[in-house]
Amino acid sequence: MTANNLPLLLLDNSSMMSVINEGEFRCSNMSFEDAKLLLEIFDEKEYLKCFSNPAIESVMFEQLEIQKRDFEYKHIRNMRVNQQAIVFKLYSTPSASNPIIQADDGVEAKKIQNVYAYCQHLIRVK
Repeated sequence: MTANNLPLLLLDNSSMMSVINEGEFRCSNMSFEDAKLLLEIFDEKEYLKCFSNPAIESVMFEQLEIQKRDFEYKHIRNMRVNQQAIVFKLYSTPSASNPIIQADDGVEAKKIQNVYAYCQHLIRVK
């Protein structure tokens, strides 16, 4: 494990709200490149996935260009002092245009929203 012997938490917006239950935290936006670098600091066995959203997992693997793997899932109520987390967030906006396409099975599909993903770095400082 890293110097502080605490696992890296992988969170989504919902699980982030759960872990900031107690203490003081520093949160900042993080590029996908920086998120990938932080993942590389920790051994794969040191990740704790605290969410179960397949769309977020897709962002993790595709945007961070990391090999798809099964991370251990664990519900965490409180972060410990000096523990770090990467928070994966999805942001959606209504679509300005509503094109209709033919899906693979021939059914019509209409675009209704744009979905964006970003990351944040979270650390408990006290």
